[in-house]
Amino acid sequence: MEGHQPGTEPGAYVQEHAHKPQAWWKVMCLTGVDYFSTLGYQPGIAALAAASMGASALAPIATLILVAVTLFGALPIYKFVAEESPHGEGSISMLEHLLSWWQGKLFVLALLGFAATDFVITITLSASDAAAHVVENPYMAFTHGMQLPITVGLIAALGLVFLMGFREAISIAVILVGVYLGLNMIVVGRAVVEVVQNPVEIQRWQTSLWETRGGNPALILMASVLLFPRLALGLSGFETGVVVMPLIKGKRGDSEKRPKGRIANAKKLLISAAVIMSIFLIGSSFATTAHIPPHEFEKDGAAYGRALAYLAHQFFGDGFGTFYDLSTILILWFAGASAMAALLNLVPKYLPRYGMAPEWSRANRPLVLLFTAVSIVVTIIFKADVEAQGGAYATGVLVLMTSATVAATISAFRRKLMRKAYYFLFIALVFVYTTGANMVERPDGLKIALFFIGAILIVGFFSRLWRTLELRVSRVDLDLVALNIIQEASERFAELRFVPNHPDQQDLDEYNRKAAEIRRDHQIPEDQPLIFLEIVVDDPSNFGGSIQVKGARVGDYSVLRASAPAIPNAIAAIMLQVQRLTNRRPHAYFNWGEQNPFLFLIKYFLDGEGDVAPLTREILRRIEPDPNRRPAIHAAS
Repeated sequence: MEGHQPGTEPGAYVQEHAHKPQAWWKVMCLTGVDYFSTLGYQPGIAALAAASMGASALAPIATLILVAVTLFGALPIYKFVAEESPHGEGSISMLEHLLSWWQGKLFVLALLGFAATDFVITITLSASDAAAHVVENPYMAFTHGMQLPITVGLIAALGLVFLMGFREAISIAVILVGVYLGLNMIVVGRAVVEVVQNPVEIQRWQTSLWETRGGNPALILMASVLLFPRLALGLSGFETGVVVMPLIKGKRGDSEKRPKGRIANAKKLLISAAVIMSIFLIGSSFATTAHIPPHEFEKDGAAYGRALAYLAHQFFGDGFGTFYDLSTILILWFAGASAMAALLNLVPKYLPRYGMAPEWSRANRPLVLLFTAVSIVVTIIFKADVEAQGGAYATGVLVLMTSATVAATISAFRRKLMRKAYYFLFIALVFVYTTGANMVERPDGLKIALFFIGAILIVGFFSRLWRTLELRVSRVDLDLVALNIIQEASERFAELRFVPNHPDQQDLDEYNRKAAEIRRDHQIPEDQPLIFLEIVVDDPSNFGGSIQVKGARVGDYSVLRASAPAIPNAIAAIMLQVQRLTNRRPHAYFNWGEQNPFLFLIKYFLDGEGDVAPLTREILRRIEPDPNRRPAIHAAS
């Protein structure tokens, strides 16, 4: 737990050193280590996917469709997400706010399973492709057959870096992305020059393309559309682009609620990244298809998982090619660092707040060990095969992007932005189809995601059950009327007597009946005042937070009212706050419930109610072990 301090909400922990906002183009480089690094394997995967359809010449057309979806689908959606979540909440948080009660939490937990799939496979796939660049380098021939141990070593090194502390990430990212894109510009540019000087290669590609599907343009386009789901990993990076928005420097005059400068700069980041990547995707796909024989893309081929590196060695020799390999290895390794950072940001943001993670999930180091171990296991299962992991990676990316399109569509409809809403709906349908097609064709990603979802739900259930008797209230705020009620009672009477009451009509007759019942059952004299305490459950799926207590007068009765996720925890927190304010031991008077205790426990877990008296006492007992200093709980049959 070193390096973390408790935040203002249960389960919320803050870093010891806050990140300083940076220029948008620098933050683009941080997200770009994931996004741009896919150039290391995207052209090869596109060629293999096209070859599976019987014609590798389809790869550039399928890539053009990918670029169209990027610029006219993903980009508008995430510009809208940036407007809706300027503090880095992302699309998952948007859906959390659009859905309430347990269905919202369960939906978010399912999305977290897919997010874990996305980021874990980013770590394993990037490390696997980095290892492929090591193994295939002519100066590293002695490493042939060692791709799996090299991949595991890279992942372990990544985990070690995060255990020691990951600083100056943006500065490193700027250098890596600048060098990597510069080298790719040289390689792709040389490939284009070669095509211009030797047009026979482009003619050969055109001939091969028109021989596909009998030269029917409609059938060629249809085949390319069917290929698109397998290329969807080229869309990675958008969700990370909005998650890191707090790192983007805004403008003077930005308000905390609506930082317009930060939103504008985030849009610049998204647009620039999408345009740069689109140019490189198109160029790299045409270059590799035109210059690399189809059999070299296959497993054990020289271009497998490293198509642009193949061209770098071919055009510029092994010296330049080795420098290109080194640049690719570093950016791929750093892409894993970006994914690890996203996981370390995502898990503590949700699971502890839901009460669905153990205490150690608040700290980075235990999570680093967990995610490193999981990544190594996944790498061994896939045998560090880049192509085999492509489907799982695409599944994670596509589900997150689909969730973003759904969130944007619902939000646009609720805000009556009808033109945007229908456009977003169309994009959402495209991503739903793409995600479904990818899952059907390559179910590995779904299997991994279901494993993560199952693990999250099982651990979350037992964690929530284990932690449900924690206080779960970070702060109790009383309004002026409530403070006056407590102050008057503490000054005039020896004991502070509270009567928890389930509010019905909240009129004088109700309080008369309840007061008579409590005085009779607990033998409280008429001259001793009773303060009614009414807690309304707002959303029992929430784990905790602060509560606002409002005072009221109904006839001669004093009433304190509040809303909270769970009644026993709120009563315990208010009594502890009263004890701190008055230095007096408060008393609360209950009647025993008449239902089955087991049913009461389930009701408490799901609805925040249950048999309040024993639950309140147990919560107080865990906080204050000394019975003489603990707020007193009285129960009568």
